Amino acid sequence: MQYFPHTSEELSEMLSVAGVKSLDELYSDVPEAIRFRREYNLPEAMSEIEIRDYFDRLATLNDPLTCFAGAGCYDHYAPSVIQSIIQRSEFLTSYTPYQAEISQGTLHYIFEFQSMMAEMTKMDISNASMYDGATATAEAAMMAIAAGKKCDKVLASATLDPKVRAVLDTYGHFHGFDVVTIPEKDGQTDLSTLNSQLSTLEGVAGVIVQQPNYYGIVEDFSNIADMCHSAKSLFIINSVIADLAILRAPGEWGADIAVGDGQSLGIPMNFGGPGVGYMCCTEKLIRKMPGRIVGLTKDNRDQRAFVLTLQAREQHIRRQKATSNICSNQSLMALYVTIYLSIMGTQGVKEAAELSYAGAHYLHDALVATGYFKPRFEGPFFNEFCLTYDGDVDSLIEECADRGFLAGVKIDEHTIMIAVTEQRTKQDIDLLVETIKTIREDAA
Repeated sequence: MQYFPHTSEELSEMLSVAGVKSLDELYSDVPEAIRFRREYNLPEAMSEIEIRDYFDRLATLNDPLTCFAGAGCYDHYAPSVIQSIIQRSEFLTSYTPYQAEISQGTLHYIFEFQSMMAEMTKMDISNASMYDGATATAEAAMMAIAAGKKCDKVLASATLDPKVRAVLDTYGHFHGFDVVTIPEKDGQTDLSTLNSQLSTLEGVAGVIVQQPNYYGIVEDFSNIADMCHSAKSLFIINSVIADLAILRAPGEWGADIAVGDGQSLGIPMNFGGPGVGYMCCTEKLIRKMPGRIVGLTKDNRDQRAFVLTLQAREQHIRRQKATSNICSNQSLMALYVTIYLSIMGTQGVKEAAELSYAGAHYLHDALVATGYFKPRFEGPFFNEFCLTYDGDVDSLIEECADRGFLAGVKIDEHTIMIAVTEQRTKQDIDLLVETIKTIREDAA
């Protein structure tokens, strides 16, 4: 969309309507102490060739690293055709698809996104998408509070991603509910403490766990749904969606709400964003779900058509009684992952997950074999794992970066968390191991 600045005539007309003579008079209420009075530091205009050359030179300043870091953001492969399909005219429609007759492209891909998320999570219902995995988890907590009677607490496992927990705490603070931690034991949710908390605490609306958890461990959630439902609480699972191509889905664990981020479905990392949140639930909770749901129907010519079926938002019929005031969805990114899943197919997504799993276990064993690392936890892992390092983790990460590798994420002074995706070849993995050996030999 091109930007056309206002003309002098248009500015004069607007100022006249506002009843002032100049822009300075319009902003006269702004204190002088905080007004910007210097010249803007803007470059001179450039031609197309000049601007391309400028950004090409800027790009050379980047230091590309082979990525072995994760912690919620993963370097997965994305078919190049996505960039072309995402720009098709039927998808570049209005921002919010209120008028179904002119928004069929947008409504179509949102419907497909919902269908795919519901299939991957094995849940009944999916909404149109959320901002990201963290806010989707917090919105799930609010759903649980709204669904419960006289409930003012949610329990959250200590193995939940700290970034997600921070957003959850913020929601709790401003919406008036408490977030109580379920302790961890050997890197996994302490189920005996969870059972005790559900038995002794009053007003617990829901229980939130993560699969795989923050440390990369695949937890066993058997019987948790029964524990929660016996205490009249909802069971909420946050998952890395791509891992569900192999792992047991939230619906198979008996979850009431499944949430998480869809970044692992081919969305580039881009310095941490954007991602796309997903939220799925059982049918009985549909009226508590925030956002919107797109449905399939037929028009007056008996042709397939897509419509906004449910809009439980503050801007619509619910008004102040709405469960949430979330006002939009990451529609562009929902389109992105929908195209990704369509191209990759069930088998492609599964193969990517299998390659990630195999690569992670190969790297794990190779690093332990160096003698510089030991397993931090004993639990099973998928494509991400924690190792205890016998040196300084910060120094290791910095040294690896100097040699072209983003080696992992620091958990504590002696613990590093490493992730492997299908993008990492055996050569990449072997080279990382050899690089770490060289770093240690040079330091000896």
